[in-house]
Amino acid sequence: MDARLNLFGNPIAAKFLRHFVSAGKVIADSTLPATTQHLVEIRASQINGCAFCTDMHTKEAAHIGETSTRLNLVATWREATVFTDAERAALEVAEQGTRIADAAGGVTDEAWANAAEHYDEDQLAALMSLIALINAFNRLNVINQQPAGDYKVGQFG
Repeated sequence: MDARLNLFGNPIAAKFLRHFVSAGKVIADSTLPATTQHLVEIRASQINGCAFCTDMHTKEAAHIGETSTRLNLVATWREATVFTDAERAALEVAEQGTRIADAAGGVTDEAWANAAEHYDEDQLAALMSLIALINAFNRLNVINQQPAGDYKVGQFG
C-alpha cells in the first residue's frame, strides 16, 4: 500500500504539518504526563483506525519505558487493572472526545469532572488540545492511506 500523497514532499501539506507539529510541541512541553499523552494518542488512533499513528505512538511509548502489557491493553482499558485512575479518566475523555458522532453532546460532564479530579487546568487544556490534535492527525493519515509498520522512534525529530 502506498500513500496517496507524500505529505512532506507536497509544499501545502508540509507547511500544514509544520503547524501541527508546533501545536504538538506545546502539548509535549506541558505538565500532562508523557505516558498519559501516549496512551491518549494510541487510544484515539485505535478508534479512528489510524494504523500509522497507532504504530508511531506505540513505539514512542515503548521507547520511554511503557510496558508491553499496558500497550497491549489500551484498547480494553476499562477491563484492565494496569492503568491509574488518572489515566483511566484521560482515556475516557479521549474516547468520548473522539467518538463525538457516536454520543450526542460529546464529552459528558461526569467524564470531565472525573478528569478534573486528577489534572489541573493547564493539564486539562493540554489533554483537550491533544485529543483534538491526534484526531486531526488520524484523519489526515487515514485520508492519505498512510502505510504503517515502518515508523522509527524519533523519526520526526
